[in-house]
Amino acid sequence: MEISNSQHADALSQRLSAGSLNWYGAWTLYTREVKRFFKIWAQTVLGPMMTTLLFLAVFNLAIGGVDRSVAGIPFLKFLAPGLIIMAMMQNAFANTSSSIMMAKVQGTIIDLLMTPLGATELCLGYIAGGTTRGLVAGGVLVIAVQPFVLITPVHFGFILFHAIAACVMMALLGLLGGLWAEKFDHMSAVTNFVIMPLTFLSGTFYSVERLPELFYNISQFNPFFYAIDGFRYGFIDHADSNVMVGVVVLLVIDGALWVLCHQLLARGYKIKP
Repeated sequence: MEISNSQHADALSQRLSAGSLNWYGAWTLYTREVKRFFKIWAQTVLGPMMTTLLFLAVFNLAIGGVDRSVAGIPFLKFLAPGLIIMAMMQNAFANTSSSIMMAKVQGTIIDLLMTPLGATELCLGYIAGGTTRGLVAGGVLVIAVQPFVLITPVHFGFILFHAIAACVMMALLGLLGGLWAEKFDHMSAVTNFVIMPLTFLSGTFYSVERLPELFYNISQFNPFFYAIDGFRYGFIDHADSNVMVGVVVLLVIDGALWVLCHQLLARGYKIKP
């Protein structure tokens, strides 16, 4: 007996609402996101590499990185991991925020809403895509900085965990910002007044141990600090905080952001008429 389109749609809706995952759909969305950023690789991969190398050169010349050290570690070796993870985080954020914003502004978000994808599949596809872009950018940067400063993994597990956890956190924040923003000006405000200050005040270019007590205590509430500090620890075997506390903080933040984004997508927050 033939099944009508309405019956098929009802069955599909019941399956999704019952918690079954459309893995093929999530994979399709993920591959679309990956192909999207690889198609403009000069902007998404080459651009961050050039920016990071310029940061490395400028700080080396301005601060005197050859002779200066931080906690007994040459300044450039201390600086490079922080610049790498910063670029990874910015790329993960940019991928999800730009993807959802362009879909909303161009009106193509309706095409996505008509697919058999629930909130979980949408979260998985977008977050995995943003995380992949961040990891790709990070891998290229690790190779690119080697002629200028040799950095080698000391604690590979911490490097991998913090790279993934930081990119997931930023991809979720990008998705959250993209859902909230109604135009690109709103998204720019989030980037300029939230993301950039948290990034630059997270110990990327310095050790937070040198901060005055008040600002040091404030830095302990910045999740970006734990992402950068733990990633750097994996390369130089030195951390400004308890790395296990950082692991817990990132897991809690990622979990909370996932729940928030999932709930907003399930409600169709600012994407459904």
